[in-house]
Amino acid sequence: MSFSILKRLPLFSPPFVNVMASSSFYCGVQSKRFLVLAQQLRHYKPPPCSWDDNEERIIEEAAGKFVSQVGFQESVTRVAQNPEKFRSKRAAVLICLFEGDAGDLRVILTKRSSRLSSHSGEVSLPGGKADEGDKDDGDTATREAKEEIGLDPSLVNIITVLEPFLSKHLLRVVPVIGVLNDRKAFKPTPNPAEVDAIFDAPLEMFIKDENRSAEEREWMGEKYLLHFFDYEIENKRYLIWGLTAGILIRAASVVYQRPLAFLEQSPKFKFPGLVDK
Repeated sequence: MSFSILKRLPLFSPPFVNVMASSSFYCGVQSKRFLVLAQQLRHYKPPPCSWDDNEERIIEEAAGKFVSQVGFQESVTRVAQNPEKFRSKRAAVLICLFEGDAGDLRVILTKRSSRLSSHSGEVSLPGGKADEGDKDDGDTATREAKEEIGLDPSLVNIITVLEPFLSKHLLRVVPVIGVLNDRKAFKPTPNPAEVDAIFDAPLEMFIKDENRSAEEREWMGEKYLLHFFDYEIENKRYLIWGLTAGILIRAASVVYQRPLAFLEQSPKFKFPGLVDK
């Protein structure tokens, strides 16, 4: 098995513990380099957020599932503070990584059901809103993944979480990175009410300029770039964009620790006193 891509991954600056000492945690990972990557990611620390949880102003999305045309890292946004008027809503998505046959890192994605009333047929990461019974973001992400694609949470080792993103309606979405510890044991089972297809894509694609296009958009008076990734697998084509693309761009930059091959332009948010939609 080739580890060419993984060999290009630099070590994170914090020292990491002896990998073999944690081998039971990564039981089933296919290669030592993949295991080292998982160990390194455990030391990743997201940048500080621009406000405290108790001071957020986040507008609730109506649906428990979400796919947003807009999504940006929390640290680049500025939200008016009015905790009495709005209550924070939280969601999590699972960035489930595994080592492909060619030794590349791949991520599991879904195509939303064509029967859904909103964002039907669009590509998303498994995930959704947090339930009261969820103990943390990893619990939310793996629970939703089980409901959507039949992924047993015991097959996923949660490694780290990334900085929260804000969706179009300002739902706080936490990307959770996990490792699929037994690829053969995962039998994809799409929930027909939510998912039409399950597929995987190379994570490295999201820091390259290949198969990518962008459109300049404007939201609340601020211009930004909306990125689109055109991907084909098994004679099927998928368009990955919006919040999903934004999260995967960030995940790939964290994993590979390389600059993006394209400009990533985010708006400087200026929220009015009241946002209804």
